[in-house]
Amino acid sequence: MPEAARAIGVQIRVLKASTSREIEVAFASFMTEPADALFVAADGFFNSRRVQFATLAARQAIPTAHANRQAVEAGGLMSYGTDIADMFRQVGAQTGQILKGAKAAELPVLQSTKFDFVINLQTARALGIEVPNSVQSLADEVIE
Repeated sequence: MPEAARAIGVQIRVLKASTSREIEVAFASFMTEPADALFVAADGFFNSRRVQFATLAARQAIPTAHANRQAVEAGGLMSYGTDIADMFRQVGAQTGQILKGAKAAELPVLQSTKFDFVINLQTARALGIEVPNSVQSLADEVIE
């Protein structure tokens, strides 16, 4: 991500948190070093704290991008990430092959091929962001 940011002339700051309190501290740092936006990495702990992220981001009017749709349903601005149901279908298909006698070591390594782009228009309006129709039409789901 740092290399991509440099390539397009964007400054980034990487913050790490492994507890709810550390998330609070990270958001508190935005008071002295404001952020134009926040990308929340794909992480099981972060997903479990999605309401906390949405609440803190709304309080400070920070647009957020996430890797899963559940964070957007909780109030995040947008997400782009693996379609979890499709991923589980792939896991189920491979499990079925193993149960029918296939050797796990001989099965191909699968990568997700279906991704979801979700936008929360309620959050966009609260942040004063107008999401163009051309962007909305690209979304797999638009939450009104």
